[in-house]
Amino acid sequence: MTLWAVLPVKEMAGSKQRLSPLLSPGERVALMRVMVGEVLDALLRARGLAGVAVVTLDGWTTEEARRRGARVITAGARDGHTGSVTAAARVLAAEGASGVLTMPGDIPAVTAAEVEALVAAHGAAPAFTIAPAHDEKGSNGVVLSPPGAVPLRFGEDSYFPHLAAARAQGIEPRVVPLPGVAMDIDHPEDIAMFAGLDLAFGTRTLRWLHESGVLTRL
Repeated sequence: MTLWAVLPVKEMAGSKQRLSPLLSPGERVALMRVMVGEVLDALLRARGLAGVAVVTLDGWTTEEARRRGARVITAGARDGHTGSVTAAARVLAAEGASGVLTMPGDIPAVTAAEVEALVAAHGAAPAFTIAPAHDEKGSNGVVLSPPGAVPLRFGEDSYFPHLAAARAQGIEPRVVPLPGVAMDIDHPEDIAMFAGLDLAFGTRTLRWLHESGVLTRL
């Protein structure tokens, strides 16, 4: 199977508004850059992927993606999370990709081993595999083959709708809980939860949270 990873990253100015009670605008951008770098590293190190495509118009992300050897796709980059992933899936399918894996840029505890585990759990097409967020609301890891097998709709409460969407296509979804993938950082309480996660130790994100003094504000 020719499986591509898709990482959507919106322009970072004004990002992570829900962290504004704890972080300044500059700190939110700095945090996003560290987190995106960690997710990108995990995807690039994972075995079994044909390539990694970053969907973005953000200047820093574009430069980092290309420097690290990822492809940059701009189609759909300002169409939100769902639009970005859907547009990239269309581009890759047209080029012959048999499936796509997508993850968000705010799961800094993800590891290459977890990416590989998600891919390994994926079955023969048509197939849909999902790793939920820790609160079972978000869809933090999704693999689908072919790339348009299931209509996607990311958001605050996308996990159970994605399960239903797969079943509506006659596909029984495979659910793969993964602690690093599950730990997205959207709210101040997520930072505290992340800091207590075993997988967080050794991450650049945890180091940044310590060095910036963010953890002392919790």
